Amino acid sequence: MYERTTCQIVLENLSTAVLLLDADLCIFYLNPACEDLFATSAHQLKGKPAQEVFLREESAKQALLMTLETGRSFTRREAEIKVTGKPPVITDYSVTLLAQSSPELLLLIEFQPLERLLKISREEAVLTNQQSNQTLIRSIAHEVKNPLGGIRGAAQLLSRQLPNNAFTEYTDVIIAEVDRLQYLVDELLGPPTLPKREMVNIHEILERVRQLTLVEANESVHFIFDYDLSLPSLIADKNQLIQAMLNIVRNAYQALTETPNQQQPTITLRTRVKRQVFLGGKRFRLAIQVDIEDNGPGIDPKLLESIFYPMVSSRPRGNGLGLSIAQTIINQHNGLIECESVPGLTRFSITLPLELAHDKK
Repeated sequence: MYERTTCQIVLENLSTAVLLLDADLCIFYLNPACEDLFATSAHQLKGKPAQEVFLREESAKQALLMTLETGRSFTRREAEIKVTGKPPVITDYSVTLLAQSSPELLLLIEFQPLERLLKISREEAVLTNQQSNQTLIRSIAHEVKNPLGGIRGAAQLLSRQLPNNAFTEYTDVIIAEVDRLQYLVDELLGPPTLPKREMVNIHEILERVRQLTLVEANESVHFIFDYDLSLPSLIADKNQLIQAMLNIVRNAYQALTETPNQQQPTITLRTRVKRQVFLGGKRFRLAIQVDIEDNGPGIDPKLLESIFYPMVSSRPRGNGLGLSIAQTIINQHNGLIECESVPGLTRFSITLPLELAHDKK
């Protein structure tokens, strides 16, 4: 009993997708990483023939039968795995006969999705670039902030010495513009304090964001909810998460209202659990993914790679700080924001771990 329990714990915590087939080539077991790969629960797949679920080619079936007969392992490269109703996944997979003496004759299949490896590399590059840019921008912001106070103070003193009140109009302009620059510099510097962490419910945060947006939008935008209400609470700074997600939702609302759209302007809020997530070179067993989607015109493909950099905006009146601040806040929570966009669908995906880093990659 001890060995079986230990094996189950190991399988459930592997980042590698593992699946077992019986002698009839029906699914006997799949671990959480495999559930995540197939985007389907084990309950729905257990007992179903492998050829019906994902290995649809006759050649794949014959290869599995040959392994059952001879015991020889084999590996397939860049195979397309497609579960009914789910997008296809390109993956390498290896097949091994576990125990020839066992009546079940279990086949072990290990999957190595190519897209996942590319995704991990892409996420690490995004985080590295974000941190480097943030360090550079904060250094410049500090250098700009120091003389602003002196300029403002000199303008105030000058306004008191002017003999004619008519000339104070010019010093008022100087003071107003300095204040505007001061605000931009403060925004570039990001949140003034580290996150004040507490147990928070992600759906309460999203509902707060929705309410704030509806006040600004005057109910001109329709919201769709697709929540997984079984998600546990996470440890985070509630106010900072509200700020980060409000920045993204507000961007979506502004994109919907500033560009003519024949469809009803719609924002979709979706929550899901993710397993065995890599963020910043660290592995987390569980994470929450929040998707914020809109049916607006989309983002210019030329801007997608730099959309989280300060002062980069696809909107004529945007200052390009909202998404940069949101990414900084999520990074402080060990998370990441990603974006994909085509005309008619823009999706921001926010991944937030539910625990401390479990393991180094």
